Amino acid sequence: MKKHSTSLRVRLPVLVLVLEVFLIALYAAYVTYDDNANAKLQNNETNPMDNTLYQNYPFFADIQVMIFIGFGCLLAFFRLYGFSGIVFNFLTATFAIQWAILVQGYFQFSHDGKIHLGVINLINAEFACAVVLISFGAVLGKTSPVQLLVMATLEVPVFAVTEWAVLKYLRINDAGGSILIHLFACYFGLGVTFILYRPSLNDGHAKENTRYQSDILSVLGTLFLWVFWPSFNSALTLKGDDQHRAVLHTFIGLSSSTLTAFALSAMLNKNGKITMADIQNVTLAGGVTVGASVDMMITPAVAYALGVIGCTACMLGYKYLSPFLARRLWIQDQCGIHNLHGLTGLISCFAGICAILTASEEVYGPSMYEVFSHRAPMEGDPRLLELQQLIPGLLPGLGRSAKEQALYQLAAVFSTIVVAALGGLLTGCVLKLPYLASPPDELCFDDELFFNVPPDYECPIGLNDQIRSEDCASNVTQQSQAPNVTSTV
Repeated sequence: MKKHSTSLRVRLPVLVLVLEVFLIALYAAYVTYDDNANAKLQNNETNPMDNTLYQNYPFFADIQVMIFIGFGCLLAFFRLYGFSGIVFNFLTATFAIQWAILVQGYFQFSHDGKIHLGVINLINAEFACAVVLISFGAVLGKTSPVQLLVMATLEVPVFAVTEWAVLKYLRINDAGGSILIHLFACYFGLGVTFILYRPSLNDGHAKENTRYQSDILSVLGTLFLWVFWPSFNSALTLKGDDQHRAVLHTFIGLSSSTLTAFALSAMLNKNGKITMADIQNVTLAGGVTVGASVDMMITPAVAYALGVIGCTACMLGYKYLSPFLARRLWIQDQCGIHNLHGLTGLISCFAGICAILTASEEVYGPSMYEVFSHRAPMEGDPRLLELQQLIPGLLPGLGRSAKEQALYQLAAVFSTIVVAALGGLLTGCVLKLPYLASPPDELCFDDELFFNVPPDYECPIGLNDQIRSEDCASNVTQQSQAPNVTSTV
């Protein structure tokens, strides 16, 4: 079988050049400043401190840390794939945000023929970027940077259209993105990895392992995600008590899932020891599980319970479900995104539906119609006038009952999963096309395929994958004394 070249010398520069010319043309033609960034609209009556920058920038900065440092370090857990995990995350995220500004802007922030750009656009684009990076986790180590850019190019529009359709026509509550971010990203990624199935990797790969330093770097990424997750879940909620609850519930859910993860890791290990992979991933489950109901009056106790339940499902998924999916269903989920984002996302959706069904004015007061805006009375209803006297600025809703809203939530879950899976399958077919520099099986999980690596990149491995320090030192010395030879493609 003929093997295609994996050199990036032509492929990557040409693809990047095409994308950049395309983006520059679209930005020049269609993107302008929003009212808060437009100097022409400022005057002596404008108070600079009323600018939305000061409300939105702290959330933008926190999510930036999650995207570029949190995800990047978390994906650097393979022993010989640290460069690729961090750098491919950097490359993919940068492009995905640029592209999402345009695609989401067309559906959500365009009027008068222009996309009006402000910091809120960047926050929304970062959520779209998070979708791509979660999906990336399913194919980590088995794709080239060219394939990842193509994947981001295709996934962002599918996500943006799904998001627009669900929010415009189904009108759901999903403050923490459990449906539109976690479920979409999960099943899109699973669709891609199903098409890119590699039978030879089912029994493991010689380089598909970790080392001491890579595990430390990865858990550092986990800590960044953990610390800033409350900002992720609360960034787009209503200001005030809704956002306050979102921060509280996210922290409580993360805290309870972390405690549970340590306990389950030791219990499920036959030697009774803690596994670093569990700490890197399962501790984050609570942040996803509270997402769909994060701004609702679910009580701190329920947020705590959701963290425990999500963590347990995630842990059992890593231990039992992932091997089953790989061997029986041809789904090689490299980072276990189905456990951390799929299973926990489904639990979160179920909790959100329960919270909607049990919501009442006795618990929320009149502000229930702000939290569940689609349940507010319709225009012309006398009840709306009464509520507007209590809550000035309350907008007319759709007059839905709790059961109707719950059914729309359920419809959003199923439609999102179906669209994401189909989009992932089609994207996987595109990524299988030749000349996208797809790594051969034997060179998966290896930085050396796409990077110039330092002399100490790979040390000899002893029995049980233990590094023999004396051989490593000898190897580095030999390489440093060897003449510098530059290979050409």
